[in-house]
Amino acid sequence: MSAPAIHPVHSTSDPTPPAPVGAPKKEKKEKKAEGDVAKHPLEMSPKPEYFDHRIQMFEKFKAQHEEFVKNQPRQEIHITLPDGTVKNGTSWETSPMDIAKEISKSLSERIVIAKVDGELWDLERPLEASCKVELLDFEHPEGKKVFWHSSAHVLGEAAEKHYGCNLCLGPPTDDGFFYEMAIDERAVVPTDYPALETLTKNAVKEKQKFERLVMTKEDLLEMFHYNKYKKHFIETKVPDGTSTTVYRCGPMIDLCIGPHIPHTGRIKALMVMKSSASYWLNDANNDSLQRIYGISFPDAKQLTEYKAFLAEAAKRDHRKIGKEQELFFFHELSPGSTFFLPHGARIYNTLVELMREEYHKRGYVEVISPNMFNSKLWQQSGTLQLPLHPPI
Repeated sequence: MSAPAIHPVHSTSDPTPPAPVGAPKKEKKEKKAEGDVAKHPLEMSPKPEYFDHRIQMFEKFKAQHEEFVKNQPRQEIHITLPDGTVKNGTSWETSPMDIAKEISKSLSERIVIAKVDGELWDLERPLEASCKVELLDFEHPEGKKVFWHSSAHVLGEAAEKHYGCNLCLGPPTDDGFFYEMAIDERAVVPTDYPALETLTKNAVKEKQKFERLVMTKEDLLEMFHYNKYKKHFIETKVPDGTSTTVYRCGPMIDLCIGPHIPHTGRIKALMVMKSSASYWLNDANNDSLQRIYGISFPDAKQLTEYKAFLAEAAKRDHRKIGKEQELFFFHELSPGSTFFLPHGARIYNTLVELMREEYHKRGYVEVISPNMFNSKLWQQSGTLQLPLHPPI
């Protein structure tokens, strides 16, 4: 797993070191942070109306689905495992989790998702016919992706409870997951992280089941009538007259094709890593959103190891090494720009020469573009309003 380009300075899983004696400025800043936390309760009260609305609709259609499953004809099916072993089961009753438990308890506790005839499948979703089944754990790339996707839903639940926000997207990434949301008159700040982590821990303790439900486009539009971002996806991605799925964990119900882990209790460690601003659909002309990133693991020890990995990576940070070895420096007269010192200039020029040689070998020709551009370029890319670049 590659290290993300951040340092866990905003991790709330590490205790905040005490302020040194005689450092009034830091103490003042810490008092302000405490005031920010006290300003906002852990959960909104009263909670947003959409919580109850979604749950009522979900329970209604869940009952209909259970009746549908109950009325399906049962027949013997054969489940083939990767090693060629064949297990017998019953259609609309036997699930991949049942197969895993039959093999061993430890396997059933370790796996996070199944693959049925090449399609990712919820572990507790009944099989409908004879099929080939694979059981994937967190170490499998697809298993890890599902685990982090489910963790994003837990983070989304925490965000809804804390901010009363409108959720947008919550996908897994190469190094964890994020959830993007619209929050009225408030920005996500590092002092929010303890509250978010507390709420995710509460969800984990409750072992909330991930429940899958198929709903029509019309019913989905009614369920998410309050959220223009979800409505956009429903209107543009779900053809008229068709259906798609939602998933529920606790009070959180989200438009999602899944699949997911069996329940939130599988997430033994979750840490909020950072937050940033973003634009809806990555378009600077659209609404400004908030994005919260996280990482999670099925074993608390893995989070401890991950923190150690990040700490070691921080020691090798190019900014730190560049300063220590007198390769380059930065100055406020040109924020974000590199001033190369003699040793750094030698390395820079050597790399440029190597690149030119490789370009020529591959038939490329060299051009030179301007160093300065109109701000419209960054406006088009959606990064002009983000704290990534110095003023232009």
